[in-house]
Amino acid sequence: MVFGDSMSSGYGLPPETGWVNLLKKRLQSQSQAYGMVNASISGETTLSGRNRIEQALETHRPGIVIIELGGNDGLRGLPIESIRSNLEAIIESCHRNKAVVLLAGMHLPPNYGITYTQKFQDIYPQLARRHQLKLLPFLLDGFGDKREFFLTDGIHPNALAQGKILENIWEVLRMMLKP
Repeated sequence: MVFGDSMSSGYGLPPETGWVNLLKKRLQSQSQAYGMVNASISGETTLSGRNRIEQALETHRPGIVIIELGGNDGLRGLPIESIRSNLEAIIESCHRNKAVVLLAGMHLPPNYGITYTQKFQDIYPQLARRHQLKLLPFLLDGFGDKREFFLTDGIHPNALAQGKILENIWEVLRMMLKP
């Protein structure tokens, strides 16, 4: 199950072109043992994710959850501790429901200053260490600074970027899958 925001819900893209759908196709080609549920909602914050994780876990009963949240919180300048606390509650809910977590980190533009952006970025490796999670440090690694991979809003990855996100996720996820 992918539990994220607009980066995972395919904002501004034809549905079949998003990285989650590309991942679903890859998993199907590798094994019939894995299904894929995209429980991502555009605009999701860590608080709204925290409020709906239990229902998503109960409904879908995933073995693996890819958590891709926090970007909207950071862009709104929300307190670092509340972002961390909400993500931690989501992780703990996943663990209580016997789901393994892959945490996908995000970086912010420098608008809020180096201190805030660094503290934000540090949330992900800190939580991964604390909860012994698999971590993708930056979802947009390798292209996050290249305009040609983004929609005109400059925030959301375009169709060209979706394969790159897939490869970033796959690099970590493939080690989590059972043969």
